[in-house]
Amino acid sequence: MDNDKFISIIDNATEKFRGDITHLSRAIGMLAVGRRLGWRVTYLIYSRATVRKYEKLLYVSIQDVLPEKGDLAEKSLAGKALKKVDNFWKAVKGEIPGIRSTMTTQD
Repeated sequence: MDNDKFISIIDNATEKFRGDITHLSRAIGMLAVGRRLGWRVTYLIYSRATVRKYEKLLYVSIQDVLPEKGDLAEKSLAGKALKKVDNFWKAVKGEIPGIRSTMTTQD
């Protein structure tokens, strides 16, 4: 997603938004970080319910606007763990322990 598309998504969501602005700002944060980590890592950082909630607030599907694997995916512990997973969606559901993580590393 290029910068113009990113700003367009944020502007559209902001114009339409009504309610507690902290919810929208968190959704924008997910989108911003997801640009560099990719949608697969994003699904392992956030719960599926949270991703769905934020997608509704942003009027997007993260699988449509984020890369599958971002250039910083392996900076995330979840991104590193993806290499060991045969079934991604089982990991997302929490059926494979030790994969979901919000932590990043220096390398």
